[in-house]
Amino acid sequence: MRLINRAPPERLNGVLAALPFLLLAAAYLAAAIVHHEANPAEKVLPTVGQMVAGMRRMLFTQDLATGQYLMVADTLASLRRLLSGLGIAVGATFVLGIAVGMLPWLKRLLMSFITAVSMVPPLAILPILFIVAGIGETAKVALIALGTAPYMIRDLILRVEELPHAQMVKAQTLGASSWQMALRVVIPQMLPRLIDGVRLSLGPAWLYLISAEAIAAQDGLGYRIFLVRRYFSMDIIIPYVLWITLLAFLFDLLLRALQRRAFPWFAGASRQ
Repeated sequence: MRLINRAPPERLNGVLAALPFLLLAAAYLAAAIVHHEANPAEKVLPTVGQMVAGMRRMLFTQDLATGQYLMVADTLASLRRLLSGLGIAVGATFVLGIAVGMLPWLKRLLMSFITAVSMVPPLAILPILFIVAGIGETAKVALIALGTAPYMIRDLILRVEELPHAQMVKAQTLGASSWQMALRVVIPQMLPRLIDGVRLSLGPAWLYLISAEAIAAQDGLGYRIFLVRRYFSMDIIIPYVLWITLLAFLFDLLLRALQRRAFPWFAGASRQ
């Protein structure tokens, strides 16, 4: 039997999914033990105990200057910026993706412009955003929105164009206007695909957020990572990176659950 036709038993799914994480953790722990045996003052590869102690300080010790619990404050600040930027990007994608995908005049007018904008490296325009909008929240949110929206818009336009032409013909035969076709034919089928677009944009969105916070911020997960790197505080940096990864994974999990619950027909069609 060819390998392409061989699937693992379902009872092993959990074990196989966890195996890479366990191997990576085991490799790190082994390296940390070796380094600390050679040099007890090792800071590059902190032990689990050191990272737990570092997180306790960040979570449960109030900052003397602000009175805040730093990890909580950093997380809330970063999530506020991330959700604001993605919210703007999703709104723009929903309107422009469907409109440009449906209307030939808009496609001729805007498609080349949208494609050109999507080719601009978002991090390259960060200095421009700081100059134009200042170093406050506006520039950070704008970077996330501008970095993710063009790709999501292009993807949604392609998904609209992939809709069976027969659906549009049937709707017009029944007397539907362009607005009615958008509401009853296009939008219901595009919403689950928009969720897929958001899921794929989570990684870049976090990248732009961390980059903006590292350059100009007073709080946030990216700001904290680049602040403590001056002191080689890997007992803080590694848990913060793991926390960011966990947050991104949870967002993806929530979006998948929303998609399955709100659009069960889409999940079934995707498996076929």
